[in-house]
Amino acid sequence: MGVVNVVLFLSFVSCISPQAWNTYDYMKREHSLVKPYQGIGTSIPYWDFLGTTMVTSNYVRLTGDIQSQRGAIWNKVPLSVRNWEMQIHFKVHGRGKDLFGDGFAFWYVKEPMQTGDVFGSRDFFTGLAIIADTYSNHNGVHNHGHPYISAMVNNGTLHYDHDRDGTHTQLSGCVAKFRNLDHDTFLSIKYVHDTLTVSVDIDNKMAYKDCFTVNGVFLPTGYYFGVSAATGDLSDAHDIVSLKLYDLSTPDDDILEDRANIMPSALYMEPPRDHVDDPKPSSLSVWKQLVLLVFGVRAICGAVFIGGLFYVKHKEQQRKRFY
Repeated sequence: MGVVNVVLFLSFVSCISPQAWNTYDYMKREHSLVKPYQGIGTSIPYWDFLGTTMVTSNYVRLTGDIQSQRGAIWNKVPLSVRNWEMQIHFKVHGRGKDLFGDGFAFWYVKEPMQTGDVFGSRDFFTGLAIIADTYSNHNGVHNHGHPYISAMVNNGTLHYDHDRDGTHTQLSGCVAKFRNLDHDTFLSIKYVHDTLTVSVDIDNKMAYKDCFTVNGVFLPTGYYFGVSAATGDLSDAHDIVSLKLYDLSTPDDDILEDRANIMPSALYMEPPRDHVDDPKPSSLSVWKQLVLLVFGVRAICGAVFIGGLFYVKHKEQQRKRFY
């Protein structure tokens, strides 16, 4: 009976075409974060937390709708898969209708667990960043709106310029109005055979829509996943509901070059746009401004006093004419 079952199973497998094998069924648990979040206290297996991050039963909140917060969640296990897809179930929401910020970022980097000024994580990073920016910091005219999703590859030497919203170092980007929606919102980052594809599902249609695709992106294995968020003078709540990492390996991957020690790089970056500086504050010190104010008040008082003397003298001359 056992032999018969084996034969039937092998016959069934032989009837399945290679195209029928769905790599999306292979979720890597050690790189994924799904409910229920199991752990001791606020800890979750395979994940570390930084800053204002708070774990609840339904989501991991990186920042609340509070000013000047930074939070992050980082995977403890380095990635050994060359081709992969990360699907992020997230929610960005807050009380602000016209002013809100700042946004969140997905990371695949060499140096995890470091705070900084780039949406809660470090600048001059080594690896890949997918940035979901909700506030425009640039003073000039944008060629796009916000919220805006963009990609940046860094070898550790590039600076993310918040004043330009990172557009002089981005690979590509798209507008995605994902904030304050009543339905679920998702972000997909897919990296297959040196091609980076970013897609969104924010229209409640249960289907991903392409945001952008960039060819010629070279990323090593052995880096770490993370998500961080930050608020400043403006704020929003940034929640992560789940992170699901899928192994998209194919049989051809076994014959490809080893990617453990390459430097992150990309063949293409968008050209920079003109930078408009913030209005410069007065170069006068507070002390100089106070001195000028005192002299100004004295000058006005002197002018009023002299004018009063001329007025009195004029009245006296008029009275003398009548005598």
